[in-house]
Amino acid sequence: MNVKAAVLYAPNQPLAIEEIELDEPQAGEVLVKTAVTGVCHSDLHFMEGKWLYPMPVVLGHESAGVVAKVGPGVTNVKEGDRVVVAFVQSCGTCNRCVTGRPNLCENTQALNRMGRVKLKGQPIMQFAGMSAFAEYQLVSANACVHVPEGVPMRAAALVGCSVMTGVGAVTNTVKLQAGQTVAVVGCGGVGLNIIQGAKIAGASRIIAVDLLESKLAAAKEFGATDVVDASKGDAVQQVIAMTNGGVDYAFEAIGLMKTAQQAFEMARRGGQAVIVGMLPLTEQLTIPNAGMAFLGEKGIVGSFYGSTRQTYDMPWLMELYRQKRLKIDELISREYTLDQINEAYDALKKGEVNRSVIVFNGA
Repeated sequence: MNVKAAVLYAPNQPLAIEEIELDEPQAGEVLVKTAVTGVCHSDLHFMEGKWLYPMPVVLGHESAGVVAKVGPGVTNVKEGDRVVVAFVQSCGTCNRCVTGRPNLCENTQALNRMGRVKLKGQPIMQFAGMSAFAEYQLVSANACVHVPEGVPMRAAALVGCSVMTGVGAVTNTVKLQAGQTVAVVGCGGVGLNIIQGAKIAGASRIIAVDLLESKLAAAKEFGATDVVDASKGDAVQQVIAMTNGGVDYAFEAIGLMKTAQQAFEMARRGGQAVIVGMLPLTEQLTIPNAGMAFLGEKGIVGSFYGSTRQTYDMPWLMELYRQKRLKIDELISREYTLDQINEAYDALKKGEVNRSVIVFNGA
């Protein structure tokens, strides 16, 4: 079938609205009619050439939609079901999957559909097993998570990435204990979800760090107990002074080497820096005074997709939203159509939004 999609032909070029061709779903696959797709900073890394991917490509990895057709053998969803699409297409059988870490599936890249998506008759690689900047997506049935009644598609879409990534970094990756202290460097969509994840987990202090007053104001609304304006002095020293030595966990949610280093310096003896942002591929992270830091049992750990077990974690996140214990509607600053996607990314680059969404088909 032919569907409209936003295509990236080369880094640092605007996305072009084109027609792409999707194959029919085969065994274990599902065709999803896209309802809402989030405008995520992770896609911007590829748009700006900081991360590499075969091009042309249809980006997009944070979405929810309605099952339009299922392939042979699919039993977990049926036509008409509302679903979140997880961007890790876990196989369910590799070592990582069967030991409870499906976000690190060893076969996820093999599940991406090369040749099943075509542009102008030529096969292109499917991004994150989804390519969600399109009217329809051909996805693995394993990636589909049911959306319960009472949860609108706009909220469900954000559970597919920013909410899961942020909250999961706290609850899954580091398993924050009640009473521990947290700093969050970068208060965009993911950073705000780290903040509310820390609040849910019972952190005693949640220090938000950003350069923009608007971001710090949003951080307070989402649960930050303290804020640090990094434009007004050394953010590391401010955090250390506020906490008498640093925090138990410092989360980096931007994707810069400088802020990753700052997060490590903000962690106290025995604390950890948690790198959630996508650091540039071609740069190296320098850890200051590493010898003394490691003797103090400081650590640094990555967090990918909030260490999600999507069929377990996404339902409870949507339940917290339904109970008004998790803010998702408040994340959405603006809505756009697919034709306005370049405007959406311009607003993101300018720091004008917490999160914006692309709304399809009058959803």
